[in-house]
Amino acid sequence: MTALPTYFISHGGGPWPWMDWRQMFGNLEASLKDMPRQIDMKPKAVLVISGHWESREFAIMANPHPPMVYDYSGFPPHTYDVVYPAPGAPELAERVHSLIEKSGLPARLDMTQGFDHGAFVPLYVMYPQADVPVIQLSLKTGLDPAEHLAVGRALAPLREEGVLIVGSGLSYHNLRLMGPASREPSNLFDAWLQQALLHSEPAVRSQKLIDWGQAPAARIAHPREDHLLPLMVALGAAENETAAMVYHDEGLFGGMTASSFRFGEAIHR
Repeated sequence: MTALPTYFISHGGGPWPWMDWRQMFGNLEASLKDMPRQIDMKPKAVLVISGHWESREFAIMANPHPPMVYDYSGFPPHTYDVVYPAPGAPELAERVHSLIEKSGLPARLDMTQGFDHGAFVPLYVMYPQADVPVIQLSLKTGLDPAEHLAVGRALAPLREEGVLIVGSGLSYHNLRLMGPASREPSNLFDAWLQQALLHSEPAVRSQKLIDWGQAPAARIAHPREDHLLPLMVALGAAENETAAMVYHDEGLFGGMTASSFRFGEAIHR
């Protein structure tokens, strides 16, 4: 089987597909809908690394029927009734657990974790029929970029097993600095991210991500790096592959710039 590409996606704001301002994310919606076309097949499963789940070790969702996690606040009541009924994939969870442990990293299976909005929001757009099994992998407390690159490397064999690996976060995530004030720092960090991912040799690219805190406006764009670390996993799983920007927006929420990236060639171009 041809190795599937991996993705880092900026997943947007809250439960946006169910909000009146869905049209603001029209470009993001189009990019998410295009991902299944790019891989030209229905994957065996999707493995999502979301910026909304952390654990002391790498935790793998193992529930065959994952519940919902409404990890947002202040939204209309109907957004807490959303259900994305995709099945889990316990056998894949075991496989992921084995790959991570063989790499020397700590891992555990988790039977209680459900789909957080970093997973169910983009998946609802990508696979609205919820007919592809989904599991999630947590971030590891401490948010060490090198560890998350390493876990991505451990997961690389899944790409040839029909598993689509998606890191779901945001290229800019500072909820205290939105609107016009976000324009300059998000532009600065996004420009650095594009240069690092699209125009650097693989070894240099990985080191730049490990040292991401030295980037322009890094700690303004990411006061806490939980929404950036899914990028490390997606890149680690396709570390020697070419990168492409598959989504770019400017002016979100009145100023914010955001981007998404693919690692590896699209199967259907």
